[in-house]
Amino acid sequence: MKQSRFTESQIFNILKQAESGVSARDLCREQGVSHATFYKWCAKYGGMDTSMMKRLKELEDENHRLKRMYANAQMDNEVLKEVLTKKF
Repeated sequence: MKQSRFTESQIFNILKQAESGVSARDLCREQGVSHATFYKWCAKYGGMDTSMMKRLKELEDENHRLKRMYANAQMDNEVLKEVLTKKF
């Protein structure tokens, strides 16, 4: 997964500036963020505080780890089925 250049607290501060009345165009230019990224952050993190953003990130990481574990278990299961169906 690609790492973000910005931490959760930086994203939170950028979104707070936008809520305070700074235009999105000026804010994106100042921070070096594309408009698409800015609006994606608004959709994903809008209305959250930093602790909620960190918790969301932890849950996403845990979900990714569990999906990887499930995929590995499925691969092991398929290999065992293949070995058991072969005749010796």
